[in-house]
Amino acid sequence: MVHTMEPLAKKVFKGVLVAELMGVFRAYFLFTKMNTSQDFRHMMNKKFPFILEVYYKSIKQSGIYGIREQDQEKWLNNKN
Repeated sequence: MVHTMEPLAKKVFKGVLVAELMGVFRAYFLFTKMNTSQDFRHMMNKKFPFILEVYYKSIKQSGIYGIREQDQEKWLNNKN
């Protein structure tokens, strides 16, 4: 019985590994997009503000300051 479960276990492991890798690549793509586009960050602020908050905290921890303030200033000026 154990012998027949090995192929299933390998398939499950491969599926989990592929899902993990896809998640990492999507997170990288999302971070890169937010890091290069203020308009994209504005859209994220409207639809998924909690994700944008994670972005702001991560760049602040890496020593980059002022992005949140620049975004808020531009978005406020665009409203007027």
